[in-house]
Amino acid sequence: MILVTGSAGRIGSALVAALLARGERVRGFDLRSNGLVHSEYSEVVGAFEAPGAARAAVKDTEAVFHLGAFMSWLAADTDTLFRANVEGTRHLLEAMQAQGVARLIFASSGEVYPENAPEFQPVTEDHPTRPRSQYGLTKLLGEELVAFYSRAYELKTTILRFSHTQNARELLDQNSFFSGPRFFLQSRIRQQETFGNAAAVRALKAVDDGNEALVLARNENGRAFKMHITDTRDMVVGLLVAYESQATIGETYNLGATEPVAFDLALPMMAQATGLPLRVVDLTGAGVFYETSNRKFRDATGFVPQWPFERMIAEATKTWMTRRKS
Repeated sequence: MILVTGSAGRIGSALVAALLARGERVRGFDLRSNGLVHSEYSEVVGAFEAPGAARAAVKDTEAVFHLGAFMSWLAADTDTLFRANVEGTRHLLEAMQAQGVARLIFASSGEVYPENAPEFQPVTEDHPTRPRSQYGLTKLLGEELVAFYSRAYELKTTILRFSHTQNARELLDQNSFFSGPRFFLQSRIRQQETFGNAAAVRALKAVDDGNEALVLARNENGRAFKMHITDTRDMVVGLLVAYESQATIGETYNLGATEPVAFDLALPMMAQATGLPLRVVDLTGAGVFYETSNRKFRDATGFVPQWPFERMIAEATKTWMTRRKS
């Protein structure tokens, strides 16, 4: 039996499906049900920080993929972040240790570095870990917990620092939690209003004529944003490769797409695919601009991502056209 926490999430649900397709018995653990009905699938619905739920989830398992986490950048959610991501990880590790479950794949995040203000690029696993968000801090504390239990109880652990991950079909969906405000003008305005970022709202509204449009975000000096966006399918393959390889035990890796997405190249491509106008907005601050190296993981495992951003956009365009026709 293999446990997948975060089994109702984007990556977790895809990993559950992949494990079942390989003939594994799988248990999910999440705050909400995956909704999957399968003879080899069961689940525990509950909070990660609940010790009883953690013990029930771990029972009779041989390995754990700990993908589940609470993700937010709002100050009001700080307590929830620490309960779910730090206490939740601690309770899971305690349950593993008590029941003799030795193998753990832990999903961390590039926000432990931080990616948005790197000291050097590309960001490698040797980059100082200096998170600048509460979410990044909770993931770094989770890494420390994993490292401690690995030392103290000889757990066989692998830490994977995840790139930002999307399903390709979400990229051209203005209602997507991530891609909506990242690529669509009016969704970004609503996001920045929620954050209370008045300067960004003014800049964005200045180019909003009320019609649907894409937005190319640049920093105050006119430098377009750049970041990694990885397809969920590549992340699932990476997780399985890490699990299967003895070489990954005791190691920490960046996991994600090999090449970053340059927004000044990607947004015109998306505008051409959709026929939507593209608005260019310069926002105050340094902006998002980083490149993270996955070479250590590729060299250790032979992992090769199969879904570069251009291929993701091609699939997203098909979804966009279907949605428009319906």
